[in-house]
Amino acid sequence: MSQWARGVRRAAEANPASADAPPVQQEQPATPDASVPSVDTTISQPTLVEDGPFADLRDQIGRVIVGQDDLVTRLLVALLCDGHCLVEGVPGLAKSLTVSTLAACIDADYARLQFTPDLLPADLTGSEIYNAAESKFEVRTGPLFTNVLFADEINRAPAKVQSALLEAMQERQVSIGGQTFPLPSLFLVLATQNPIEQEGTYPLPEAQLDRFLLNVRVGYPGELEEREVLDRTLAGAIDSEASAVHPVLHQDELLAARESVAAVRMEARLRDYIVEIVRATRSPGRLVRDLSTYVDYGASPRATTALAISARALAWLSGRDYAAPDDVKAVAHDALRHRLVLSYEAEADAVSADDVISRLLTALPLP
Repeated sequence: MSQWARGVRRAAEANPASADAPPVQQEQPATPDASVPSVDTTISQPTLVEDGPFADLRDQIGRVIVGQDDLVTRLLVALLCDGHCLVEGVPGLAKSLTVSTLAACIDADYARLQFTPDLLPADLTGSEIYNAAESKFEVRTGPLFTNVLFADEINRAPAKVQSALLEAMQERQVSIGGQTFPLPSLFLVLATQNPIEQEGTYPLPEAQLDRFLLNVRVGYPGELEEREVLDRTLAGAIDSEASAVHPVLHQDELLAARESVAAVRMEARLRDYIVEIVRATRSPGRLVRDLSTYVDYGASPRATTALAISARALAWLSGRDYAAPDDVKAVAHDALRHRLVLSYEAEADAVSADDVISRLLTALPLP
């Protein structure tokens, strides 16, 4: 018999009652505070109109893309609001295909740029080239001088490249060799990134994330949608439909649509509701006690504007000339999630920005 076994036997003989003692029950987790509202995960999405140039645009995209209706709608919202859009999702969810198909359906210049760690700012903006025949330097513009720029895997570019893109996104201009060149009036950056891969990537700084109007997260398709993707792939229909895509939205129609979106009414109570949502992200503990330690920095005033104009664009796509609270709630996560800086406690407790936004939307009364 080992020394440990002999020690256990002597302890049992000295205290026989302990051998028959019931096991110690583990402490039960505390019951959540009844005053904290539950998370509302069923935010309704407005029904979009079935006619008009933007309906034709959705139909054209639907010939290539199966499902992903929310992603397509958010891209159209960004297009109507003259804002940029960041799309996140695991590989294989047709993010790049959706963005490239949208660009092909618009009668505008389009450029795709694959971001890599060895990319230089001049690869985006252009540079000065020496003309030996005329003995002078000439400016050669880069792919940024386009209407729709598809930035694939944007987080693979180093910081200096991201800074060059930041000037183009915010100021709508590019500096080359001490000169400033304006970008086209229609300039839209549609970027994608893979959130699960960290090797060889450079996380986007908060200043650049804030320049994106929307941050859309793409999930897995449903069972029927995935089966349709399989059927189309085996039949070779996806490649044939992608090659048959043609422009259905002209720039003058887009500019006219933006003017119509700007005319969508937003009542004072709804504007107050938007301000309350954004201000609640800065001090979430005042509204929901459990969230007091989860947010280091809330959304900026730019988020207030982004949420308002996105809700107005969604209302216009739904065929209404007024915005409703459901429009605000439908785009709240996309307009706010990339503008919240969460604390270490939130990371330790596996609390995401979407969780915080959902709790705040549930706690705030509707106007």
